[in-house]
Formats: sequence, structure tokens, C-alpha cells
Amino acid sequence: MGEITVEESNKNSGKNDRLEVLKTYKMYIDGKFPRTESARYYQPVVNESSLGNVCLASRKDVRNAVVAARSAQAGWSRRTAYNRAQILYRIAEMLEGRSQQFSDELVRQGLDVETAESQVSESIDRLIYYAGWCDKYQQVFSAVNPVASSHFNFSTLEPVGVVFTVASRDCPLLGLVSLIAPVIASGNTCVVLASEKCPLSAVTFAEVLATSDVPEGVVNILTGRIEELKEHFSRHLDVNAIACDGLESGLITEIKEFASENIKRVKIYHQDWSNESAANPYLIQDFCEVKTTWHPIEQISESGASY
Repeated sequence: MGEITVEESNKNSGKNDRLEVLKTYKMYIDGKFPRTESARYYQPVVNESSLGNVCLASRKDVRNAVVAARSAQAGWSRRTAYNRAQILYRIAEMLEGRSQQFSDELVRQGLDVETAESQVSESIDRLIYYAGWCDKYQQVFSAVNPVASSHFNFSTLEPVGVVFTVASRDCPLLGLVSLIAPVIASGNTCVVLASEKCPLSAVTFAEVLATSDVPEGVVNILTGRIEELKEHFSRHLDVNAIACDGLESGLITEIKEFASENIKRVKIYHQDWSNESAANPYLIQDFCEVKTTWHPIEQISESGASY
């Protein structure tokens, strides 16, 4: 065996001592990728390995995201259902093109390879599923109502406005997609708080949104701790509804109490998002309001005059 020189020994030692340069994962607000205004970060750790530097969103970040969502909501809701369907389908196309990257990130966050690949495939399918519902849910949930007076009476669905979504902690991609897709399918805009434990999928999904024809502000993604932000988004007067997945009962109670101050709609889910029954049009209905329209029927008198 040959002897190892001092130079070779120092070179090998240098490789082992080198510190890894961790990626900094930014937030996604109004179609841009800003760092948090608080300048704070945290490092999620899985299997004793740090996933990177992730922004800790502040109250101001929440406010900026809600402002962006509110500004985009009117334009997004006025788009045709067919156009929203096209954009949801485009998101699925872009996710398909980066499926290997998402699978690798899910494995880094603790999932096994088979589960990671399955979750990516199901996320793509779920986007296509809700793209198909964009121009159909109105026919299912709207109605022509019988009334005693001489009127036509119609009930149709309208988006509630801005929805704040707390993503699944343990289903970082499929749970995220399964809540975003039905919210935006009907013309709502949303602000998403990513999983604190597994945030990488949400931040990378923002890169998909940025290249998928989604208008700025329709989807905004924050990273951080729900304990710090729960009061800020629950009490925000410009948030119309909240969707939470997999939270503890104590957190749910606090969010509902804060939301009750301005009569905000709160939907709590404890779903197995990999189950086919987790995809259904009733999730679209959860974030819509019923608008009823009365229209008089023209009456003809015996003399032939209308009234």
C-alpha cells in the first residue's frame, strides 16, 4: 500500500470539514419572492439533517399577503370558469414537468420513495380534477327556486373572497394542493401558511405557480410558525374565511375565537388526502356564498296590457 502524503491528508480533511451552504427558501407574495421583513429564519431538521434556511413570516408579511390577495380577487373572480380551468390544468402540467424534483424533496422531508412518488402523482391528478370542476360546479349547486309570487328566483354561488389556508403538517404537497385547488377554482384568492415541519414542497410549488399563468396575488405562500401568526390572520378584517388541516384542538379553539370577532367562516379538515373521497366539489362549495336573484315575470292582463 502506498503512503498518504501530508498534502493528500489535508485535502481529504478539508472535504470533511467543509460547511454545507444551505439554500434559503423565500416566501411568495404578489407574484414575487421576497425575504421576510423580520429578517428571521429557522432550519427545519429531518433525520438530524437541516433542510435549509426558511423564512419566519411576521405580522407585516401576513398583511402584505392579504393585501395582494384582496387586490387580485376581483379580477380573478371575473375570469371565465373555462379560463380558470385552463390555468389549473397548466399548474398540473408544470408540476408534472418537475415531478422528480418534488419527489426528491419529499424524500428529504422524511417520506419514503414510494409514498413521495405517489403523492406527487396524486397532486397532479387533483389539480386536473378541480380544473374539470371549474365550469361545472355552478350547474350542480345552483337552483331555480319555486316561489309563490310572480317572480323567477335563482340561487347561484359566488366566491367568499380571500381565504387563509393552513396547510397540512404531515402531507406537505398533496394536502397543500388539495386545499388550494378548490379555493381558487371558484374565483377566491388565498394566502397559505406552509407546513412548519415540511415547508420545502410549498416553496417549490410557488415556483410552479410563478410559471403557470396564475395572476399575481391569487396564491400567496408564507412560511413560519402558526403559534406566532394565528391571531394575526384570524383577526384580519380582510380575510373572509379560514381553512385549516390537521391542527390540535387547542389551536382550533383559539382560531375560532379570534375569527368570531368579525364572523369569519372557519373550515376544519382532518382528511386523509390520499383517499379518493378527499377530492369532491363540496370543497369548492365550502368557500362560496349563495346569491339569490329575484326577477319579475311579465304579466298580461285580460285587456292585453303587460304589467
